[in-house]
Amino acid sequence: MDLERLFYPRSIAVVGASATLSGGKLPYYHILKMSGYKGNLYPVNPARDEIDGQRVYHSVDELPGDIDLAIVSVPARLALDIMKKAADKGVRFVHFFTSGFGEIGNKALEQELLKIARESNTRIVGPNCIGVYCSESRVSFDPTVNQDTAGPVAFFGQSGGVTSNFTHVAKARHIGINKAISYGNQIDLKVHDYIDYFARDDNIKVIAGYIEDVKDGQSFMQSLRSATREKPVFILKGGITDKGADAARSHTGAISTQYDFFSAAVRQSGGVLVDTFEDLANVVMLAAGEKRPEGARVGFIGAGGGASVTFADIATLNGLSMPELQQDTQSAIAGSVSDVNTSAKNPVDLGAFGFDFRIVARAMEAMDKDKGIDIVIPYFSIDFIAVFQKKQIKIGPEIICNTARNMDKPVAVILSRLAEDNIDIEKTRIEISKIFRGAGIPVYNTIQDVVYSIKKYLEYLERLPRLKA
Repeated sequence: MDLERLFYPRSIAVVGASATLSGGKLPYYHILKMSGYKGNLYPVNPARDEIDGQRVYHSVDELPGDIDLAIVSVPARLALDIMKKAADKGVRFVHFFTSGFGEIGNKALEQELLKIARESNTRIVGPNCIGVYCSESRVSFDPTVNQDTAGPVAFFGQSGGVTSNFTHVAKARHIGINKAISYGNQIDLKVHDYIDYFARDDNIKVIAGYIEDVKDGQSFMQSLRSATREKPVFILKGGITDKGADAARSHTGAISTQYDFFSAAVRQSGGVLVDTFEDLANVVMLAAGEKRPEGARVGFIGAGGGASVTFADIATLNGLSMPELQQDTQSAIAGSVSDVNTSAKNPVDLGAFGFDFRIVARAMEAMDKDKGIDIVIPYFSIDFIAVFQKKQIKIGPEIICNTARNMDKPVAVILSRLAEDNIDIEKTRIEISKIFRGAGIPVYNTIQDVVYSIKKYLEYLERLPRLKA
Protein backbone atom coordinates (compact mmCIF):
# COMPACT_ATOMS: atom_id res chain seq x y z
CA MET A 1 0.00 0.00 0.00
CA ASP A 2 1.51 3.32 -1.13
CA LEU A 3 0.68 5.94 1.49
CA GLU A 4 3.07 8.58 0.18
CA ARG A 5 0.33 11.03 -0.81
CA LEU A 6 -1.37 10.56 2.55
CA PHE A 7 1.67 11.77 4.46
CA TYR A 8 2.95 14.10 1.72
CA PRO A 9 -0.23 15.47 0.13
CA ARG A 10 0.16 18.10 -2.56
CA SER A 11 -3.40 19.29 -1.97
CA ILE A 12 -5.83 19.05 0.94
CA ALA A 13 -9.55 19.75 1.10
CA VAL A 14 -11.04 20.41 4.55
CA VAL A 15 -14.71 19.47 4.39
CA GLY A 16 -16.64 21.21 7.12
CA ALA A 17 -14.08 24.01 7.42
CA SER A 18 -15.06 26.51 10.06
CA ALA A 19 -14.39 30.22 10.31
CA THR A 20 -13.66 29.89 14.03
CA LEU A 21 -11.45 27.74 16.24
CA SER A 22 -14.37 26.58 18.39
CA GLY A 23 -17.43 24.44 17.78
CA GLY A 24 -16.58 21.05 19.27
CA LYS A 25 -14.43 19.82 16.39
CA LEU A 26 -10.80 20.11 15.40
CA PRO A 27 -10.38 23.21 13.20
CA TYR A 28 -8.26 21.46 10.59
CA TYR A 29 -8.24 24.34 8.14
CA HIS A 30 -6.72 26.68 10.73
CA ILE A 31 -4.43 23.97 12.11
CA LEU A 32 -2.91 23.32 8.69
CA LYS A 33 -2.35 27.02 8.08
CA MET A 34 -0.81 27.46 11.54
CA SER A 35 1.39 24.40 10.95
CA GLY A 36 2.88 25.86 7.78
CA TYR A 37 1.43 23.40 5.27
CA LYS A 38 2.69 24.59 1.85
CA GLY A 39 0.43 22.66 -0.52
CA ASN A 40 -2.90 23.73 -1.97
CA LEU A 41 -5.46 24.05 0.81
CA TYR A 42 -9.17 24.19 0.00
CA PRO A 43 -11.90 24.88 2.59
CA VAL A 44 -15.27 23.27 1.86
CA ASN A 45 -18.49 24.42 3.53
CA PRO A 46 -21.89 24.90 1.83
CA ALA A 47 -22.86 27.60 4.34
CA ARG A 48 -19.94 29.96 3.69
CA ASP A 49 -18.43 31.85 0.76
CA GLU A 50 -15.08 32.78 2.29
CA ILE A 51 -12.86 32.21 5.33
CA ASP A 52 -10.13 34.72 6.13
CA GLY A 53 -10.42 36.10 2.63
CA GLN A 54 -10.05 32.71 0.91
CA ARG A 55 -12.77 31.28 -1.28
CA VAL A 56 -14.80 28.47 0.29
CA TYR A 57 -16.09 25.73 -2.00
CA HIS A 58 -19.64 24.60 -1.42
CA SER A 59 -19.06 20.96 -2.37
CA VAL A 60 -16.25 18.49 -2.98
CA ASP A 61 -17.21 18.20 -6.64
CA GLU A 62 -16.53 21.94 -7.11
CA LEU A 63 -12.88 21.58 -6.11
CA PRO A 64 -10.23 22.34 -8.74
CA GLY A 65 -7.55 19.88 -9.81
CA ASP A 66 -6.36 16.71 -8.11
CA ILE A 67 -6.94 16.30 -4.38
CA ASP A 68 -4.62 14.00 -2.45
CA LEU A 69 -6.35 14.21 0.92
CA ALA A 70 -9.81 15.26 2.08
CA ILE A 71 -10.26 15.78 5.82
CA VAL A 72 -13.95 15.41 6.69
CA SER A 73 -15.35 16.99 9.83
CA VAL A 74 -19.14 16.90 9.37
CA PRO A 75 -22.00 14.88 10.91
CA ALA A 76 -21.98 11.16 10.06
CA ARG A 77 -25.27 11.46 8.17
CA LEU A 78 -23.44 13.45 5.46
CA ALA A 79 -20.49 11.07 5.20
CA LEU A 80 -21.90 8.84 2.45
CA ASP A 81 -22.65 11.72 0.09
CA ILE A 82 -19.20 13.21 0.66
CA MET A 83 -17.54 9.85 0.08
CA LYS A 84 -19.37 9.40 -3.24
CA LYS A 85 -18.33 12.84 -4.43
CA ALA A 86 -14.74 12.30 -3.28
CA ALA A 87 -14.56 9.00 -5.18
CA ASP A 88 -16.04 10.60 -8.31
CA LYS A 89 -13.53 13.44 -7.99
CA GLY A 90 -10.64 10.96 -7.68
CA VAL A 91 -9.57 12.06 -4.18
CA ARG A 92 -6.82 9.67 -3.12
CA PHE A 93 -7.46 9.58 0.64
CA VAL A 94 -10.44 10.58 2.74
CA HIS A 95 -9.86 11.02 6.47
CA PHE A 96 -13.08 10.97 8.46
CA PHE A 97 -12.55 12.81 11.73
CA THR A 98 -16.30 12.35 12.05
CA SER A 99 -17.58 9.84 14.62
CA GLY A 100 -20.97 8.09 14.82
CA PHE A 101 -20.08 4.90 12.94
CA GLY A 102 -19.33 1.37 14.15
CA GLU A 103 -18.42 2.57 17.63
CA ILE A 104 -22.14 3.28 18.21
CA GLY A 105 -23.33 0.25 16.26
CA ASN A 106 -23.69 1.97 12.87
CA LYS A 107 -21.87 -0.76 10.97
CA ALA A 108 -24.13 -0.45 7.90
CA LEU A 109 -22.83 3.06 7.17
CA GLU A 110 -19.25 1.83 7.44
CA GLN A 111 -19.98 -0.94 4.94
CA GLU A 112 -21.50 1.52 2.48
CA LEU A 113 -18.45 3.75 2.73
CA LEU A 114 -16.17 0.75 2.28
CA LYS A 115 -18.12 -0.39 -0.80
CA ILE A 116 -17.44 2.95 -2.47
CA ALA A 117 -13.76 2.71 -1.55
CA ARG A 118 -13.52 -0.78 -3.05
CA GLU A 119 -15.13 0.39 -6.29
CA SER A 120 -12.79 3.38 -6.63
CA ASN A 121 -9.21 4.44 -6.01
CA THR A 122 -10.18 6.40 -2.89
CA ARG A 123 -8.98 5.02 0.43
CA ILE A 124 -10.40 5.75 3.88
CA VAL A 125 -8.52 6.78 7.02
CA GLY A 126 -10.71 6.10 10.06
CA PRO A 127 -13.46 7.02 10.58
CA ASN A 128 -13.48 8.43 14.12
CA CYS A 129 -9.84 9.55 14.37
CA ILE A 130 -7.66 12.67 14.30
CA GLY A 131 -5.65 11.55 11.29
CA VAL A 132 -2.23 12.44 9.95
CA TYR A 133 0.92 14.08 11.24
CA CYS A 134 4.12 14.45 9.18
CA SER A 135 6.91 16.75 10.32
CA GLU A 136 8.34 17.20 6.82
CA SER A 137 5.12 17.99 4.95
CA ARG A 138 3.71 20.06 7.86
CA VAL A 139 0.46 18.10 7.86
CA SER A 140 -0.77 18.11 11.43
CA PHE A 141 -3.72 17.69 13.77
CA ASP A 142 -2.21 20.03 16.40
CA PRO A 143 0.18 22.91 15.70
CA THR A 144 1.57 22.76 19.25
CA VAL A 145 3.24 19.39 18.60
CA ASN A 146 4.95 20.35 15.35
CA GLN A 147 8.69 19.68 15.27
CA ASP A 148 11.09 21.56 13.04
CA THR A 149 13.28 18.52 12.42
CA ALA A 150 12.04 15.16 11.18
CA GLY A 151 12.98 12.69 13.86
CA PRO A 152 13.44 8.90 13.74
CA VAL A 153 10.14 7.82 15.37
CA ALA A 154 6.80 6.85 13.81
CA PHE A 155 3.62 6.36 15.83
CA PHE A 156 0.35 4.62 14.99
CA GLY A 157 -2.61 4.93 17.34
CA GLN A 158 -6.13 3.59 17.23
CA SER A 159 -7.10 6.30 19.73
CA GLY A 160 -6.96 9.95 18.78
CA GLY A 161 -6.37 10.90 22.40
CA VAL A 162 -3.46 8.51 22.85
CA THR A 163 -1.94 9.62 19.53
CA SER A 164 -2.21 13.28 20.52
CA ASN A 165 -0.81 12.56 23.98
CA PHE A 166 2.17 10.69 22.54
CA THR A 167 3.08 13.53 20.20
CA HIS A 168 2.86 15.99 23.10
CA VAL A 169 5.08 13.84 25.33
CA ALA A 170 7.49 13.30 22.45
CA LYS A 171 7.93 17.02 21.88
CA ALA A 172 8.44 17.67 25.59
CA ARG A 173 11.08 14.94 25.81
CA HIS A 174 12.85 15.81 22.54
CA ILE A 175 11.78 12.50 20.99
CA GLY A 176 11.82 13.25 17.29
CA ILE A 177 8.51 12.29 15.67
CA ASN A 178 8.79 11.75 11.93
CA LYS A 179 5.21 10.65 11.26
CA ALA A 180 2.11 9.73 13.24
CA ILE A 181 -1.30 8.37 12.33
CA SER A 182 -4.51 8.09 14.32
CA TYR A 183 -6.59 5.48 12.49
CA GLY A 184 -9.74 4.96 14.59
CA ASN A 185 -12.21 2.33 13.36
CA GLN A 186 -9.87 1.24 10.50
CA ILE A 187 -12.68 0.15 8.17
CA ASP A 188 -10.41 0.38 5.11
CA LEU A 189 -6.74 1.18 5.78
CA LYS A 190 -5.71 -0.97 8.72
CA VAL A 191 -2.93 -0.96 11.25
CA HIS A 192 -0.74 -3.30 9.18
CA ASP A 193 -0.86 -0.86 6.22
CA TYR A 194 0.71 1.84 8.37
CA ILE A 195 3.30 -0.53 9.84
CA ASP A 196 4.29 -1.58 6.30
CA TYR A 197 4.73 2.03 5.25
CA PHE A 198 6.75 2.99 8.31
CA ALA A 199 8.92 -0.11 7.90
CA ARG A 200 9.88 0.93 4.36
CA ASP A 201 10.75 4.50 5.38
CA ASP A 202 14.53 4.63 5.84
CA ASN A 203 14.25 7.80 7.94
CA ILE A 204 12.22 5.96 10.57
CA LYS A 205 14.31 4.00 13.07
CA VAL A 206 11.70 3.19 15.76
CA ILE A 207 7.99 2.40 15.47
CA ALA A 208 5.57 2.68 18.38
CA GLY A 209 1.84 2.25 18.60
CA TYR A 210 -1.38 1.84 20.53
CA ILE A 211 -3.78 -0.93 19.44
CA GLU A 212 -7.27 -1.84 20.61
CA ASP A 213 -8.06 -4.49 18.02
CA VAL A 214 -6.65 -6.10 14.88
CA LYS A 215 -8.97 -6.70 11.91
CA ASP A 216 -6.68 -9.01 9.94
CA GLY A 217 -4.46 -11.03 12.25
CA GLN A 218 -2.41 -12.79 9.58
CA SER A 219 -1.57 -9.57 7.71
CA PHE A 220 -0.76 -7.86 11.00
CA MET A 221 1.70 -10.58 11.99
CA GLN A 222 3.33 -10.57 8.56
CA SER A 223 3.74 -6.80 8.60
CA LEU A 224 5.07 -6.81 12.14
CA ARG A 225 7.55 -9.59 11.39
CA SER A 226 8.80 -7.76 8.31
CA ALA A 227 9.16 -4.47 10.18
CA THR A 228 10.95 -5.88 13.22
CA ARG A 229 13.67 -7.40 11.06
CA GLU A 230 14.80 -3.82 10.44
CA LYS A 231 13.66 -1.72 13.40
CA PRO A 232 12.04 -2.15 16.82
CA VAL A 233 8.26 -1.95 17.17
CA PHE A 234 6.86 -1.22 20.64
CA ILE A 235 3.14 -1.69 21.26
CA LEU A 236 0.72 -0.73 24.01
CA LYS A 237 -2.43 -2.88 23.87
CA GLY A 238 -5.72 -1.37 25.00
CA GLY A 239 -8.61 -3.54 26.17
CA ILE A 240 -6.72 -6.34 27.91
CA THR A 241 -9.42 -6.75 30.58
CA ASP A 242 -13.17 -7.28 30.20
CA LYS A 243 -13.84 -3.72 31.32
CA GLY A 244 -11.16 -2.36 29.02
CA ALA A 245 -12.57 -4.37 26.10
CA ASP A 246 -16.04 -2.92 26.74
CA ALA A 247 -14.57 0.58 26.73
CA ALA A 248 -12.71 -0.15 23.47
CA ARG A 249 -15.94 -1.36 21.85
CA SER A 250 -17.69 1.92 22.57
CA HIS A 251 -14.57 3.92 21.72
CA THR A 252 -13.64 2.65 18.25
CA GLY A 253 -16.00 -0.28 17.79
CA ALA A 254 -13.05 -2.57 18.54
CA ILE A 255 -13.60 -6.22 19.36
CA SER A 256 -10.51 -6.80 21.46
CA THR A 257 -8.57 -9.96 20.78
CA GLN A 258 -7.97 -12.16 23.81
CA TYR A 259 -4.78 -10.77 25.27
CA ASP A 260 -2.98 -14.12 25.64
CA PHE A 261 -3.33 -14.76 21.91
CA PHE A 262 -2.46 -11.20 20.97
CA SER A 263 0.66 -11.05 23.14
CA ALA A 264 1.88 -14.42 21.83
CA ALA A 265 1.38 -13.25 18.23
CA VAL A 266 3.27 -10.00 18.88
CA ARG A 267 6.18 -11.80 20.52
CA GLN A 268 6.32 -14.39 17.77
CA SER A 269 6.43 -11.57 15.20
CA GLY A 270 9.23 -9.70 16.98
CA GLY A 271 7.21 -6.89 18.51
CA VAL A 272 7.63 -5.78 22.11
CA LEU A 273 4.62 -5.14 24.34
CA VAL A 274 4.72 -2.54 27.09
CA ASP A 275 2.45 -2.17 30.10
CA THR A 276 1.52 1.51 30.23
CA PHE A 277 1.53 4.68 28.15
CA GLU A 278 4.39 6.02 30.26
CA ASP A 279 6.37 2.83 29.62
CA LEU A 280 5.84 3.30 25.88
CA ALA A 281 7.21 6.84 25.94
CA ASN A 282 10.14 5.77 28.13
CA VAL A 283 11.33 2.89 25.99
CA VAL A 284 10.94 4.87 22.76
CA MET A 285 13.07 7.64 24.29
CA LEU A 286 15.87 5.11 24.81
CA ALA A 287 15.45 3.33 21.48
CA ALA A 288 15.43 6.59 19.50
CA GLY A 289 18.82 7.68 20.82
CA GLU A 290 21.94 7.76 18.65
CA LYS A 291 23.63 5.33 21.06
CA ARG A 292 21.69 2.35 22.42
CA PRO A 293 22.70 -0.48 24.75
CA GLU A 294 23.89 -3.67 23.08
CA GLY A 295 23.77 -5.77 26.23
CA ALA A 296 22.44 -6.02 29.77
CA ARG A 297 25.62 -4.99 31.65
CA VAL A 298 24.78 -1.76 33.45
CA GLY A 299 27.08 0.72 35.15
CA PHE A 300 25.46 2.92 37.80
CA ILE A 301 26.90 6.14 39.29
CA GLY A 302 25.12 7.55 42.33
CA ALA A 303 25.49 9.76 45.38
CA GLY A 304 24.68 7.77 48.49
CA GLY A 305 24.38 4.10 49.29
CA GLY A 306 20.59 3.93 49.34
CA ALA A 307 20.16 4.81 45.67
CA SER A 308 22.96 2.40 44.70
CA VAL A 309 21.43 -0.48 46.65
CA THR A 310 17.97 0.22 45.26
CA PHE A 311 19.25 0.35 41.70
CA ALA A 312 21.19 -2.90 42.14
CA ASP A 313 18.10 -4.66 43.45
CA ILE A 314 15.73 -3.41 40.75
CA ALA A 315 18.21 -4.01 37.94
CA THR A 316 19.00 -7.56 39.08
CA LEU A 317 15.34 -8.46 39.57
CA ASN A 318 14.68 -7.34 35.99
CA GLY A 319 17.41 -9.44 34.43
CA LEU A 320 20.12 -6.80 34.07
CA SER A 321 23.62 -7.46 35.34
CA MET A 322 25.97 -5.21 37.29
CA PRO A 323 29.47 -6.64 36.84
CA GLU A 324 32.23 -5.40 39.10
CA LEU A 325 34.27 -2.79 37.26
CA GLN A 326 37.77 -3.59 36.04
CA GLN A 327 40.54 -2.56 38.42
CA ASP A 328 41.77 0.26 36.14
CA THR A 329 38.24 1.67 36.08
CA GLN A 330 37.90 1.50 39.85
CA SER A 331 41.24 3.21 40.33
CA ALA A 332 40.32 6.03 37.96
CA ILE A 333 37.05 6.63 39.80
CA ALA A 334 38.52 6.30 43.28
CA GLY A 335 41.20 8.85 42.45
CA SER A 336 38.59 11.63 42.42
CA VAL A 337 36.87 10.86 45.73
CA SER A 338 37.54 10.03 49.35
CA ASP A 339 37.75 6.38 50.35
CA VAL A 340 35.23 6.99 53.17
CA ASN A 341 31.59 6.08 52.48
CA THR A 342 32.27 5.58 48.78
CA SER A 343 32.60 2.58 46.48
CA ALA A 344 34.05 2.29 42.98
CA LYS A 345 32.98 -1.29 42.29
CA ASN A 346 29.52 -1.05 40.62
CA PRO A 347 27.16 0.28 41.59
CA VAL A 348 29.47 3.25 42.03
CA ASP A 349 28.69 5.26 45.14
CA LEU A 350 30.43 8.64 45.05
CA GLY A 351 28.95 9.73 48.38
CA ALA A 352 28.72 13.50 48.69
CA PHE A 353 31.07 13.82 45.69
CA GLY A 354 28.20 12.55 43.54
CA PHE A 355 26.57 15.99 43.70
CA ASP A 356 29.50 17.45 41.76
CA PHE A 357 28.86 17.19 38.00
CA ARG A 358 32.59 17.26 37.21
CA ILE A 359 33.33 14.24 39.37
CA VAL A 360 30.36 12.37 37.95
CA ALA A 361 31.67 13.16 34.45
CA ARG A 362 35.07 11.67 35.32
CA ALA A 363 33.40 8.51 36.56
CA MET A 364 31.44 8.32 33.30
CA GLU A 365 34.65 8.64 31.29
CA ALA A 366 36.29 5.88 33.30
CA MET A 367 33.28 3.61 32.94
CA ASP A 368 33.20 4.23 29.18
CA LYS A 369 36.60 2.51 28.88
CA ASP A 370 35.43 -0.54 30.84
CA LYS A 371 34.84 -3.44 28.43
CA GLY A 372 32.40 -5.05 30.84
CA ILE A 373 29.77 -2.28 30.67
CA ASP A 374 27.09 -1.70 28.01
CA ILE A 375 25.35 1.43 29.29
CA VAL A 376 26.24 4.10 31.87
CA ILE A 377 23.56 5.52 34.18
CA PRO A 378 24.38 8.55 36.36
CA TYR A 379 21.87 9.44 39.08
CA PHE A 380 21.31 13.04 40.20
CA SER A 381 19.31 14.31 43.15
CA ILE A 382 17.62 17.43 41.85
CA ASP A 383 16.31 18.28 45.31
CA PHE A 384 19.86 18.57 46.67
CA ILE A 385 21.30 20.29 43.58
CA ALA A 386 18.53 22.92 43.50
CA VAL A 387 19.26 23.90 47.11
CA PHE A 388 23.00 23.35 47.62
CA GLN A 389 24.56 23.30 44.13
CA LYS A 390 22.90 26.27 42.44
CA LYS A 391 26.18 27.42 40.93
CA GLN A 392 26.39 24.17 38.96
CA ILE A 393 22.91 24.35 37.43
CA LYS A 394 24.14 26.35 34.42
CA ILE A 395 27.46 24.64 33.73
CA GLY A 396 27.10 21.19 35.31
CA PRO A 397 24.64 19.65 32.85
CA GLU A 398 26.74 20.86 29.90
CA ILE A 399 29.76 19.05 31.37
CA ILE A 400 27.73 15.83 31.44
CA CYS A 401 26.46 16.43 27.88
CA ASN A 402 29.95 17.00 26.51
CA THR A 403 31.22 13.90 28.28
CA ALA A 404 28.36 11.75 27.00
CA ARG A 405 28.85 13.09 23.47
CA ASN A 406 32.47 11.90 23.46
CA MET A 407 31.73 8.47 24.92
CA ASP A 408 31.32 5.27 22.93
CA LYS A 409 28.74 3.84 25.31
CA PRO A 410 25.19 5.15 25.63
CA VAL A 411 24.22 7.23 28.66
CA ALA A 412 20.81 7.44 30.33
CA VAL A 413 20.32 9.89 33.19
CA ILE A 414 18.08 9.59 36.24
CA LEU A 415 16.92 12.93 37.66
CA SER A 416 15.15 12.08 40.88
CA ARG A 417 11.72 13.58 41.29
CA LEU A 418 11.00 13.72 45.01
CA ALA A 419 9.58 17.09 46.02
CA GLU A 420 6.22 17.66 44.33
CA ASP A 421 5.31 20.92 46.07
CA ASN A 422 8.37 23.08 45.46
CA ILE A 423 8.21 25.20 42.33
CA ASP A 424 11.90 26.16 42.45
CA ILE A 425 13.02 22.53 42.51
CA GLU A 426 10.60 21.71 39.70
CA LYS A 427 11.98 24.57 37.60
CA THR A 428 15.49 23.26 38.15
CA ARG A 429 14.45 19.75 37.14
CA ILE A 430 12.80 21.04 33.95
CA GLU A 431 15.79 23.22 33.09
CA ILE A 432 18.32 20.41 33.51
CA SER A 433 16.09 17.86 31.78
CA LYS A 434 15.80 20.17 28.79
CA ILE A 435 19.57 20.48 28.51
CA PHE A 436 20.13 16.73 28.70
CA ARG A 437 17.32 15.81 26.32
CA GLY A 438 18.35 18.51 23.90
CA ALA A 439 21.75 16.78 23.75
CA GLY A 440 20.07 13.46 22.95
CA ILE A 441 20.42 11.94 26.42
CA PRO A 442 17.38 10.01 27.67
CA VAL A 443 16.23 11.33 31.06
CA TYR A 444 14.15 9.36 33.56
CA ASN A 445 12.53 10.30 36.85
CA THR A 446 12.92 6.94 38.57
CA ILE A 447 15.21 3.95 38.70
CA GLN A 448 12.27 1.71 37.72
CA ASP A 449 11.66 3.66 34.50
CA VAL A 450 15.18 3.39 33.13
CA VAL A 451 15.54 -0.28 34.12
CA TYR A 452 12.22 -1.13 32.46
CA SER A 453 13.22 0.72 29.28
CA ILE A 454 16.56 -1.09 29.00
CA LYS A 455 14.87 -4.43 29.64
CA LYS A 456 12.27 -3.85 26.91
CA TYR A 457 14.81 -2.63 24.37
CA LEU A 458 16.98 -5.68 25.02
CA GLU A 459 13.89 -7.85 24.59
CA TYR A 460 13.81 -6.69 20.98
CA LEU A 461 17.54 -7.32 20.47
CA GLU A 462 17.20 -10.83 21.87
CA ARG A 463 14.57 -11.70 19.24
CA LEU A 464 16.41 -10.13 16.32
CA PRO A 465 18.63 -13.10 15.39
CA ARG A 466 15.58 -15.37 15.15
CA LEU A 467 13.71 -12.82 13.02
CA LYS A 468 16.60 -12.52 10.57
CA ALA A 469 17.29 -16.25 10.36
